[in-house]
Amino acid sequence: GLYETPGGTILLAAHVDIELFTLDKEVRKIKRNLDITFSEQVYKGFWFSPECEFTRSCIQKSQDHVTGSVTVKLYKGGVYILGRESPLSLYNAELVSMDVQGDYEPTDAGGFIKINALRLQEYCRLRQNSASGK
Repeated sequence: GLYETPGGTILLAAHVDIELFTLDKEVRKIKRNLDITFSEQVYKGFWFSPECEFTRSCIQKSQDHVTGSVTVKLYKGGVYILGRESPLSLYNAELVSMDVQGDYEPTDAGGFIKINALRLQEYCRLRQNSASGK
């Protein structure tokens, strides 16, 4: 908790928050399970085991594009997120608005495949921009 490990608690809250904006939702699901697995492996003393090495490498890979800043407020033992920003955020306001004209039409909501593909298109666009230095 905040009183036992204040720095760790604050950093963890901020890091988890920025992951919400920089990790794909499917990657977050997998990482959540890996976090539990990793905790169990470390608790049991398996740090140098092949399975723990594999788990660490997967978690480390998930962090390749996790960057940004988070503004927090500390109040009465709690950590409150006030805001965040990241140059690699997967959040795109234009994609979540039904008012924006372009590649997305409100009638597309009936097509699960097209809606699900939006996250993959945005992921590829951001990674291509990142690779080209944009």
